[in-house]
Amino acid sequence: MKKNIGILIFTVLCLSATSCGKTGSISGKNPQNESNIDTDASDQSASSSTSQDTAAAETQTATSQTEAAAKTEPPTETVKLIGAESAAVYEEININGFLTETNVIILNGNELLDTSDTGKKSVTVKYLLNGEELEKKLEYTVEDTEAPVILNAGWNPYHPIGKVFDLNDYVGFADNYDSNPVLTYNGSIDPNTIGDYPLTAYVTDSSGNVTSWDITISVVNSVPIMPDDRERVNFSDFSYIYGGDGVRVGIDVSTWQGEIDWNAVRDAGCQFAIIRMGYSYGDIVIDDRFYANIEGARAAGIELSIYFYTTANNEDEICEQAEWIAENLGEANTDLPIGFDWEEFGSFQKYGMNIKQINDLYALFNEEMAGYGYETMLYSSKNFLNNVWNEHSKSISPVWLAHYVEDTDYEGSYYVWQQSSCGRIPGIYGDVDMNIMYE
Repeated sequence: MKKNIGILIFTVLCLSATSCGKTGSISGKNPQNESNIDTDASDQSASSSTSQDTAAAETQTATSQTEAAAKTEPPTETVKLIGAESAAVYEEININGFLTETNVIILNGNELLDTSDTGKKSVTVKYLLNGEELEKKLEYTVEDTEAPVILNAGWNPYHPIGKVFDLNDYVGFADNYDSNPVLTYNGSIDPNTIGDYPLTAYVTDSSGNVTSWDITISVVNSVPIMPDDRERVNFSDFSYIYGGDGVRVGIDVSTWQGEIDWNAVRDAGCQFAIIRMGYSYGDIVIDDRFYANIEGARAAGIELSIYFYTTANNEDEICEQAEWIAENLGEANTDLPIGFDWEEFGSFQKYGMNIKQINDLYALFNEEMAGYGYETMLYSSKNFLNNVWNEHSKSISPVWLAHYVEDTDYEGSYYVWQQSSCGRIPGIYGDVDMNIMYE
């Protein structure tokens, strides 16, 4: 049986081959013809099967090509990359903070935006899509929306009769961005006629922001001398109230205190002293009593530091002053940080700086003194610590706070508190500033 089956299969195959090779049609009915007819049907079936296989193969190929294309082409969803329309001048904001909406991975999200001046700006945002690094440029506007700050409202000042009137002589103000905001006023004043003149003052910056307040100028024959009715406080009482665990009590002095008996100062309980080294209104001048005070305090065993009074309004002055301090300290050295004392806020506008620029100057002073091996501290009153000095300035070094109240409500951190300018201590004739240092 196996042999016959093999012959049958062979015969069918041969007939199929013969049928595929003939030309023309076959007529008549005989076993051979029937075989040919069966063979033709088989051939048609095979042909149909072949066509179906070919179609299936083509369909599979097309499907494979479609799948391959889907892997390489980006998704049809639109990339969302939307940033804020504006940023504040000098604002420290990175791309992540600037973007308001996105659906892609940001590659340079920590890069800061340029907010160094006002106007139209653009930033290039780099992002990842389907494994490919792409980028898009977004535009934004840097704006100044902060109004100028009044640092000295004038407090209804007296004006000598006959003197040319300039309101800048009596008020002080600053702007966060504009180095030269403009002061104007409504109302009139006759500096040659005695009387009270109510005015409304306006300070306008280059972005159009305005601050206003009322002030009355009194034209007088002579400016009255105001009585000094401030209460004087003995250092012993001051020490009793503010001394104790974790704090030290001390003083700060300059040539205004005259000759000092430092042994008497020590015996009164003074634990540290901050001594003025010098000052500058353009030219650097050493304090007349500096070396005598340094030597006397050191010999008495009192811990000490120094401070420098400055009106610097540019980087060259700051660098010159830092170098002068380092060179002239010599072997005197200091136990405590060196005080940076900038106080000319009553007429700040005359120095041609904005608020950022004066903060940059202190940062430079701090950096320069660190280069000479000294630490610094920032001296200022509560008012100016809140309105002029920024958080960076108050964090890069300790703060020496001046606030003449029984209990300060200054909310920032501080290292030394100058609590009074009306102290009395054995060894010094007259008033002296009294300080509390927190350990």
